[in-house]
Amino acid sequence: MAQQLLIQNENTVYEPVVQDEIKWTTERKGAAGKLEFNIVKDKIINYEEGNPVSFKVDNQNVFYGFVFKKKRDKEQIIKTTAYDQLRYLKNKDTMVYTNKRADELVQIIANNYQLNVGTLENTGYAIAKKTESNKELFDIILNAVDETIRNRKEMYVLYDDFGKLCLKNLERMKIGIVIDEETGQNYDYESSIDSDTYNQIKLTYDNSETGKREVYMAKDSSNINKWGVLQFFDTIDEKTNGAVKAKALLDLYNQKTRNLQIKDAIGDIRVRGGSLIIVNLDLGDVKLQNFMLVEKATHKFKNGEHFMDLTLRGQNFISQ
Repeated sequence: MAQQLLIQNENTVYEPVVQDEIKWTTERKGAAGKLEFNIVKDKIINYEEGNPVSFKVDNQNVFYGFVFKKKRDKEQIIKTTAYDQLRYLKNKDTMVYTNKRADELVQIIANNYQLNVGTLENTGYAIAKKTESNKELFDIILNAVDETIRNRKEMYVLYDDFGKLCLKNLERMKIGIVIDEETGQNYDYESSIDSDTYNQIKLTYDNSETGKREVYMAKDSSNINKWGVLQFFDTIDEKTNGAVKAKALLDLYNQKTRNLQIKDAIGDIRVRGGSLIIVNLDLGDVKLQNFMLVEKATHKFKNGEHFMDLTLRGQNFISQ
C-alpha cells in the first residue's frame, strides 16, 4: 500500500516524513472530515495553519483539506490536524429563505463562503419558508435535510469529496463490501428505545381562520403496551397534510434503534460517514444480513496496513 501526504505552503510542496499512523475520520452529519498525523521536524519542512493538505493511497484520492492545528513536543514531532471544507460550515450566520430545496441551499451557502462544489443531487422537496437565526451553517443545512427526510422519507448525505462539497441520496452511497466475523476483528452492539424511538406522534396546527387548534395523531397501541407512551410532538403549517405527516413520522420512528461498533475491520477507503455497507453478523437478538449506515468511520494507515473502526446504525434510518 503506497500512501502520499503532501502539504503546500505558498509555492512549495512538501512530502514530509510521517511518524506512526495517519488517521482519517468522517461522520455522517455535523462534523468535518479530519486527517491527523505526526510529522518529524527537519530543516526543510515549513508549513503553517491554513496550508492545503492532500492524502492519497495507492494513487486514489482520500482527503483534501487545510491545516488547522499544530502541536509540537521536545522531540520535535509536530502533531497536526487538518480538516476538509466542511469545517467552514461551523461559521454562524442568519438566513431567511423561501421555496428552496436543500441542494439549492447548499449551493447558496457555498457561493457565499467561496466553497467548491461537486455533485449536489436534486432533493425534490422545496421548503416553503424558513428563518434560521444565528446558527451554524451545518445546522442550517442539516435542518433542511431533516425536513426533506420527514416529508419524502429519503435521506441525503452531505460530505466533502477531495475538495468538493457533495450532497447525495443515501441510495447512491451503497458500497459493495461485507463486514462479517472474518473482516471485523471485534464489535460492540446496542439496541435501544431510549432515544429517537417514538410510538405516538402528535402534530398541531393553529388555524387562524377558525381560531381553533387542529390536532393530528398517529400511534401504535401494540408498542405502547410494550414500551409505554413515547411521544414525538411538533407544530406544522397550513400547507402540511397533518394526517399524512403523522403517519410518515410513525413509520420512521416506531422502532428500536440498533447501533453497532466495529473495531479494526479490513480498511476500504470508499467507506466514509454516510456510506451504506453490508453487515452479516449474528448479534444474539438479531441476525444482521443487510445494509447498515455508517455514522462514523475512522481509518488508520500504518506500516503499509489499513484498518478502520466503524460506528453503524440499523437499516431503518432516522434523521435525528
